[in-house]
Formats: sequence, structure tokens, C-alpha cells
Amino acid sequence: MKIKAYLKPHCGWSNGVRAIMAKHQLAFEDIDIINHRAHYEEMVRKSGQPLSPCVEIDGVMLADISGEEVENYMLANNLVNPSGAPLDVPTNAGCSQEEHERMAAKPVRFF
Repeated sequence: MKIKAYLKPHCGWSNGVRAIMAKHQLAFEDIDIINHRAHYEEMVRKSGQPLSPCVEIDGVMLADISGEEVENYMLANNLVNPSGAPLDVPTNAGCSQEEHERMAAKPVRFF
């Protein structure tokens, strides 16, 4: 399976996608859309919209999706088997207050 995940370095939704990949021991390309404008532009072009995370699995783009939704897609399409592996972060939640504070301390402005 070829997986490209368009993610923010620090984001509850993005961390949920990473947690699902780890849970199922899946290799994936973690593409930083915050610090690399070209990556963000690629995500928008491929997904047709500006929200993240976006995950491309074998050419199928899942736009503005949570880790929980990515896992549901993979289970429904028999790409992974059910797993009871523990998770260290929520898979369907935005940023925590701590994450928001960390991001606010170092704003990135390239648009």
C-alpha cells in the first residue's frame, strides 16, 4: 500500500492519523504542509480543498479526514485487519490547549 499523508507537524487531527498508521504498523510518507508551501499546494490541487489532514491511499484521496475515518476507510476496504493495539493520542480530535499554545508561540507565516 502506498500512503501519502498531508499533515501539520503539531495538530490533534494530524497526530490522530499518525497514531492510526502506527497502530497498524503502516509505512507512510508524512508530508509537512505547514513548513513547505509546495506540499500544501500539492495537497490542495490533489484534494480540491484547503483543509487537512488529507491522506492518499493507493491513489485515492481522503480529504479533511480524521485518523478514525482513515481507519474506517481502510477496514471497510480490507486494507487492514482490526487491531486492538493501544493508542497514545485521540484519533478524532482537534488540537489540545497545550498544542494551540505551542503553535501560537512560534507562528509560521509563508502565505
